[in-house]
Amino acid sequence: MTRISPLLRRTYPLAALLACLIAAAALLARPAAAARFDPPPRTAIVGGTVLPLDGRGAIANGVILIEGDRIVAVGPASDVTVPDDARRIDATGRWLMPGLMNMHVHLALILPGAEAMRLRFETPEARALRAADNARRSLLAGTTTIRSTGDRSGATFAVRQAVEARRIAGPRIFASGAPIAPTGGHGTEPGSDGLDGPYEVRAAARAQIAKGADWIKIMISRGIASYSGDIAAADMTFDEMQAVTEIADRRGVQVTAHSGSPAATLEALEAGVDCFEHGYYLTPKVFDAMREAGAWYVPTIVVSQQGAMEFFRKIGSPQWYLDRAKSVGKVHWAALQAAVASGVDIAMGSDQFPFEPNEGTVASVREIELYVDAGMTPAQALRAATVNPARLLGASDELGTLSAGKYADIIGLDADPLADISALRTISLVMAGGYVHRNDRQAD
Repeated sequence: MTRISPLLRRTYPLAALLACLIAAAALLARPAAAARFDPPPRTAIVGGTVLPLDGRGAIANGVILIEGDRIVAVGPASDVTVPDDARRIDATGRWLMPGLMNMHVHLALILPGAEAMRLRFETPEARALRAADNARRSLLAGTTTIRSTGDRSGATFAVRQAVEARRIAGPRIFASGAPIAPTGGHGTEPGSDGLDGPYEVRAAARAQIAKGADWIKIMISRGIASYSGDIAAADMTFDEMQAVTEIADRRGVQVTAHSGSPAATLEALEAGVDCFEHGYYLTPKVFDAMREAGAWYVPTIVVSQQGAMEFFRKIGSPQWYLDRAKSVGKVHWAALQAAVASGVDIAMGSDQFPFEPNEGTVASVREIELYVDAGMTPAQALRAATVNPARLLGASDELGTLSAGKYADIIGLDADPLADISALRTISLVMAGGYVHRNDRQAD
């Protein structure tokens, strides 16, 4: 089946929210004439150790030459000529690698508890601005690409358009729009109607694609944030899942499933679902089936481990929510270990804001560290956060490695992540599309 590249297929709804975002960007700390985040014509990052992650080893005293938003050359200083008019960034003592790519993010996240009550009457405009701020903070933390896995408000589509127009700072965004859930399913309000039967879910899939969705997300089991029900139980029927994948295939988009259920995951594989989120109760048998089918796994392991409790307390999560999170911690960890051992394709995703504090670092970084704890090598974990997400998104020609022709999405670290994955805690340089959004060495 031929897939249409998500970077070539865009529709842009929500013009009013976009106008609100652009107006805010122009008013906040920047003169109107300088509101765009356009890169200089030529930039050269020099002196650092480059980790291209494209099959080549580390390049000492490397040079990354950039024209506009694209890399044009990567190699040792002896092989790459830096034009006289290029802006130079001295990366001596830094390790340079592709920007992190987080495949499970909700920029307009609202979870049960005090935070949800505070945001109960949030206007669409306020939600779009909150999502835009979360996008900016995600980028500054080193996450240069995200996949939004559910936003019923449509704010993420507006933020995506503003980022693509370089009006606001944020990561590249691949978005799934509103998730499709059955009545009583994960993400639905108690007593509200969901989408039931193949006709309703087909209509919902078509509607999200028309709004600009790159992915369709379906809720095939309950989750931590579900008010009730067994997380490992199967909610959607096979006919419903197959109806969604049929529409997605016709339109060249992919389908991902929220799942904690082994039974639902096996049915979804048969129905043609491409990717699975969380996988709290998944078993070695299920991961073997996923590997054989070429399906992807996005673990979001941080949400069930101890580091997430700080975040849950901060937003005032109710006790039932804390209890559900704790109840899946051990089985979720066992699932991640089984996934690593199985060789199934894994792409990093946190289900927390990428910048959210988590055990002394941020959620994106902690997620990657936990992959190493679960059995990956540092090199495998780095690929799970760069090369693999680019493959998952169908964007390997443009993202995921430091190679000529790809977008200049680059982070700089103060230590070697191949020697110790916790070097990701030392991110001090963030470039997206050739524009430096963060450089902790102010003199550069």
